[in-house]
Amino acid sequence: MNQRIVIPIADARTRRALPEGTAAVGNGEDRRGRRMRDLRISVTDRCNFRCTYCMPKEVFGSDYPFLPQAELLSFEEITRLSRIFHDLGVDKLRITGGEPLLRRHIERLIEMLAGIGTLDLTLTTNGSVLARKAKSLKAAGLQRITVSLDSLDDARFRAMNDADYPVARVLEGIDAAADAGLAPIKVNMVVKRGVNDDDILPMARHFRQAGHIVRFIEFMDVGSTNGWRMDDVVPSAEVVRRIHAELPLEPIGRSYNGEVAERWRYTDGSGEIGVISSVTQAFCGQCTRARLSTEGKLYTCLFADAGYDLRALLRNGVDDEQISAQLRAVWAERDDHYSEIRGAQTTVARKVEMSYIGG
Repeated sequence: MNQRIVIPIADARTRRALPEGTAAVGNGEDRRGRRMRDLRISVTDRCNFRCTYCMPKEVFGSDYPFLPQAELLSFEEITRLSRIFHDLGVDKLRITGGEPLLRRHIERLIEMLAGIGTLDLTLTTNGSVLARKAKSLKAAGLQRITVSLDSLDDARFRAMNDADYPVARVLEGIDAAADAGLAPIKVNMVVKRGVNDDDILPMARHFRQAGHIVRFIEFMDVGSTNGWRMDDVVPSAEVVRRIHAELPLEPIGRSYNGEVAERWRYTDGSGEIGVISSVTQAFCGQCTRARLSTEGKLYTCLFADAGYDLRALLRNGVDDEQISAQLRAVWAERDDHYSEIRGAQTTVARKVEMSYIGG
């Protein structure tokens, strides 16, 4: 395939053209020596929450133009691309959104992806409908699940999700997932100073007793609509200090190369926590992630401003070998390291929204 593929689309999120030809695809590493191991797949841009750090209601209101069904990748298209990525070395697939459990018949997609081969197949959810879907997700082949939960205080949680959704129903979903065998369960908490940082210790206490892993995430400047300020960031080092003062911790190594969470275990052997420090301790140098948006754009960084249109290849009759060559060429050109240069003049002015490509 020697012709440059340019898909003219008005949306600034999708203006990047695929590389020319199949030459100079390298040895499977990007310009910084990072291999592609993880693929995060957004299956919907819709969510029933309006979390202020992700989909603030002032932007994502009732008149927001979400993608029509015809523009979404079909399950067959997602599975086809996942097979190609798997052949290129991807061994972990994470289903994201928006809220992925809002995608109709999501279990069918899980079953299709589970049939690809040896993969770590996981899903991240806000937990709102998990209680009634946990068993069917496990039966379809899902291995593990991560639940986003920013507070155990009901009033605070309702305010943060801005949809008046009760925390008790998310906790029911976590219990259902545990009963279904979707373990180990990880609970992601985005920590924002003055908003929910008082919940750090209650979250650690609660999920330590339940045997689940809480991962405390620094509030990040993902997208351009969440009003991010450095003053709102609670550094991971502070999170660890707060917990350690009551529940002594010790560091442990990462589970795999490219894992973004720094792991700490309780010294009494009762479990572990994780901290994700994209702001204060950039881990770009070990990032192995690619992201596939809801309508088939490939993003090589969470903080990217544009993606590569893979849907056009799928729907224009391009075969798997040619798509694979394009993916290798894109990865070979990758030089993303936004978190390492955050604050410099070279940072991205307008980044793709997290709800569009997942966290």
